[in-house]
Amino acid sequence: MLPDIEPVNRESTAAIIARQLREAIMTGALPPGAQLGEAELAARFQVSRGPLREAMQRLVSEGLLRSERHRGLFVIDLEPGDVYDVYAARAAIERAAAIRIMRGDTERAVTELTEALDAMVVAAGESDQNALPEADLRFHEALVEASGSRRLVRMARTLLIETRMCLAALQRTDPGTEDRVAEHTAIIEAMKAGDERRVLELLDAHMEDAITRLAPGSSLHSGPPPSVPADGVDIAG
Repeated sequence: MLPDIEPVNRESTAAIIARQLREAIMTGALPPGAQLGEAELAARFQVSRGPLREAMQRLVSEGLLRSERHRGLFVIDLEPGDVYDVYAARAAIERAAAIRIMRGDTERAVTELTEALDAMVVAAGESDQNALPEADLRFHEALVEASGSRRLVRMARTLLIETRMCLAALQRTDPGTEDRVAEHTAIIEAMKAGDERRVLELLDAHMEDAITRLAPGSSLHSGPPPSVPADGVDIAG
């Protein structure tokens, strides 16, 4: 056995570029509708256009970039139907995770979620407006991870970037820091009490609130809003 051996980083240049572009989209540094210029990005990354194009095509296949004929590549816009899909999918995944938690090691999950809640409280006092949304998202990631289901974790991660894009828009209709912390506190308290039904109700209400504010006219119970034209109003722009 050889001590202090670290694995070789085999991440390709295209993968590194894709990861950084993905992060920029997630945080809003590349906002919805933004056009990606090859020449400018190649200069910024100090790479040739080959790996850059490969990276951007990865994001096209992931649904984060859209291609317009004769115009180029753009960051996707999130329309009301997209918001509904994101939160409806999250509701299904987090409900499944909560059921596993309530029928498994609830005490450990409560401990992990309490730590995530403490981080939210700290973030609420920071001047960085992105701190609380990021902490909010980490709470829900912790909830899914506490289920112990690798499949649920994988599915939840595929929604991470679009969820973060939704959260950027949600900040403009935020119910307030105290309410946000209180919602998450209630989920933990219901878990402590062993009240599975209440936990599921609170998770549904949490997702429903986001859908109501971001995609008016739709809900988890009534379904998505009527389809809008491709050039319809962008809720995240």
